[in-house]
Amino acid sequence: MSATIAQSIPLAAPAPRPAPYRVMPGFNLSLGFTIFYLSLIVLIPLSAVFFKTFTMTWEAFWAAVTSERVMASYRLTFGASLIGATVNAVFGFIVAWVLVRYQFPGKRVIDALVDLPFALPTAVAGITLTALYSANGWFGSILEAKLGLKVAFTPLGVVVALTFIGLPFVVRTVQPVLEDAERELEEAAASLGASAWQTFSRVVFPTVLPSLMTGFALAFARATGEYGSVIFIAGNMPMVSEITPLFIITKLEQYDYAGATAIAVVMLLISFVMLLTINLLQAWARGKSGKK
Repeated sequence: MSATIAQSIPLAAPAPRPAPYRVMPGFNLSLGFTIFYLSLIVLIPLSAVFFKTFTMTWEAFWAAVTSERVMASYRLTFGASLIGATVNAVFGFIVAWVLVRYQFPGKRVIDALVDLPFALPTAVAGITLTALYSANGWFGSILEAKLGLKVAFTPLGVVVALTFIGLPFVVRTVQPVLEDAERELEEAAASLGASAWQTFSRVVFPTVLPSLMTGFALAFARATGEYGSVIFIAGNMPMVSEITPLFIITKLEQYDYAGATAIAVVMLLISFVMLLTINLLQAWARGKSGKK
């Protein structure tokens, strides 16, 4: 009897869940705006570069992007960018480590100086570096007199300029990770008998590695497209110290728009492949460290 009465009583419908509160508009509107903005700022300009290049025949395109002078500019641009980003990955990590782990007079001043390449106009940076590293400059005269090393108007000057503009990218990506790192893990490793090097290599470095690779990728990407800070210190000698962005500007001044876009497409594709590789390595490092 009680079972029959229980079956005859309708069950109350579950209360509807309250809609989650969102600060931004709905997903469809946000996604549509994101795609529109990304297309307007990134995809359409890049598509225009490809469309202009497609007006060339394959023979003309190949001749434009593989001439001896262009190949020399590729080697200098990507080689110097790689060297500069690698130097910044090492010393940028050291700078970030010192700023996070130590207290010393003038720390805030040094921390502010790290952002100087961000705020300084690139032309000013190029002129300043040229004045410092030229044969009669403060640094250049010492290097040339003591070591016989000439920096300004050589490929080495390009590396110096690209290292200068890329340092903040590494420091500012590694610094927050070091600040959020759990000191307890280091103390636990030390209490278990790990040496300082073992604690660093097995506890600290795997945590910082993904952000360090991100900083490296950002520094490399910025360096490959740098123009203003390089043209003054490079000397712009063909086959010696001529960077690819300058060669593109030269093509544009000669009204060879298709040739300029062809070289730009090659730079874009090489940069994309290298950044994709770095991102894959970064994802692998995250997975190995147990982070999603």
